[in-house]
Amino acid sequence: MLAIKRLNLDAELVGKKRITQLHELEEFRLHAYENANLYKEKTKRWCDKHIVSHTFDPDQLKLLFYSRLKLFPEKLRSKWSGLFEVVRMTQHGAVEQRNKDKSSTFLVNGQRVKHYFENDVDRELEALKLIDE
Repeated sequence: MLAIKRLNLDAELVGKKRITQLHELEEFRLHAYENANLYKEKTKRWCDKHIVSHTFDPDQLKLLFYSRLKLFPEKLRSKWSGLFEVVRMTQHGAVEQRNKDKSSTFLVNGQRVKHYFENDVDRELEALKLIDE
């Protein structure tokens, strides 16, 4: 018991022990920081791999994703709005679009735009008559 009291009261020994504890804590912090950076890099690579690059030609018609705040969701409402004409694409993937009335242009993220395919009006419709027997 007397030996333990002498070790606890030895200021030099307590100081060395405290310094080693602080060094261990610093090593642990650096290791956690490196692991966090590795995780962020891995997550960024995975996310970047799943990005689909879109290229649009000028004067093509496009639809724009409707991304307003939806407090009262309408299930049958389309998520895509309007017909917009592409003016140009920037090198970073942004698309400059023009309204239908060609009055104003605006920039949007290329991920929010999709191709518009017109319906074939010249299709022949076929009528089937159902007979009850």
